Amino acid sequence: MYYWDLVESFLTERPLVKQHLDSYNDFVEYKMQRIIDNMGYIETHQEGIKIKLGKIRVEKPKTREADGSIRDILPLEARLRNRSYIAPVFLEMALVENDVEREMEEVRIGELPVMVKSKLCYLNGMTDAELIEAGEDPLDPGGYFIINGSERVLVSIEDLAPNRQLASIEKKGDKQVTQVRIFSVKDEFRAKVLLERNYNGLFYLSFPASPKNLNVIPVIKALGLGNDEDVLGAFHPDPEIINDILLNLEAVNLETQEDAIDYLGRRVAAGQPDEYRKERVFQVLDNYLLPHLGTKPEDRLKKAYFLCRMIERAEDVALKGRPVNDKDHYANKRIKLSGALMEELFIYALGYLVKDINYQVDRAFARGKGLQVRTLIRPDAFTERIEYAMATGNWVGGRTGVSQLLDRMTYMATLSHLRRVISPLSKTHPHFEARDLHPTHFGKICPNETPEGQSCGLVKNLALGAVLSRDRPEELVMEELEKLGVVLKNE
Repeated sequence: MYYWDLVESFLTERPLVKQHLDSYNDFVEYKMQRIIDNMGYIETHQEGIKIKLGKIRVEKPKTREADGSIRDILPLEARLRNRSYIAPVFLEMALVENDVEREMEEVRIGELPVMVKSKLCYLNGMTDAELIEAGEDPLDPGGYFIINGSERVLVSIEDLAPNRQLASIEKKGDKQVTQVRIFSVKDEFRAKVLLERNYNGLFYLSFPASPKNLNVIPVIKALGLGNDEDVLGAFHPDPEIINDILLNLEAVNLETQEDAIDYLGRRVAAGQPDEYRKERVFQVLDNYLLPHLGTKPEDRLKKAYFLCRMIERAEDVALKGRPVNDKDHYANKRIKLSGALMEELFIYALGYLVKDINYQVDRAFARGKGLQVRTLIRPDAFTERIEYAMATGNWVGGRTGVSQLLDRMTYMATLSHLRRVISPLSKTHPHFEARDLHPTHFGKICPNETPEGQSCGLVKNLALGAVLSRDRPEELVMEELEKLGVVLKNE
């Protein structure tokens, strides 16, 4: 029948584990280099000594024999010999002493687990006959790792969408407050920004490194809307909104931008000199408040206008009955695939490597030895962190069960495990709404396949026809918006 041809064509073009393979390939080809570029230099404890970072490169999987020789390894051999299917990672480094840069040299910094059937894997592109000759099942979908001979899968994690405003009404005692929160993500940093409108119409803001009970008006003024007229002009001329803004302006009574900066300085750096307080205020506002809008001085005005939009959203929900955002709506969810999870682990392992390099530099100075990049790198510091997390499932941020032993009970069980999606919510809490089947799951999440008991509704599986899109840089979206005539209000 014709529709089976359609299904077969769809699954040929979109294999059931394509989302994992695409995500991992994207991590290896682009995101690793982006992380290195963002780091730029490794600053050491010794004055005038730093290490410049260049291009990163990952080879095909290798194994080291007892005699010290290094050779290629296929997945079958890794399984039979209880080896890890890992590939060496090389990074260009140059020692910089007192602003004098030495020549770049490529150094092995450790090993990275290779996903079976990814672009780094030898099985990628093999025909069925070649796969059989290599001892592999031609129907094996790949999308998993081999660590110490065990097949491990990184289970996808469901999370709230970053950089989106989510409004809700919460109870505090016998009063109701309106909250607008956003998980602002910039590169590897994630900041939760929470705007709260209390029952009196006062607005309070909280974000990383901010003081408690911080009224939002001083923040808006410090960001560039310096006087009351500028602040009022940034809002929609709705009487109810303007009344609440006037109430907040009276609550803090700050006339100029300098007054607002001084007010914040006394909150974030109490007892410090004036110059340091001002510097600390801008450091906090630039780096921790809405970092997805930018972390440079020229981005401050954008943040002020964005906070005004958050206030308007809270006003609409509190006074006009605008519906709150449904956290269980799948438009407000994102799924972290293997590539995003490996990115977290790579950053974590790289941090340990940097600490170890600092230790080696200090030790070399203490012994009076000359510095050489190759002698400062201990690849095991990087590899051990990654292999431990992959082997145990203990992930960055205290999460457990991220890496799981691949279910090989049946072929269908394997496919099911590779398309599983888990929620970060606690299994012991009722979470009735989160466990319910939501209308937006249609075509994306299988309505039947979920375990019974504590995990019911929190462990889900992708529907057979579900296709996951890859994330794209926001700069591309901004370019398209500019072509359509959308103007960013930043001045």
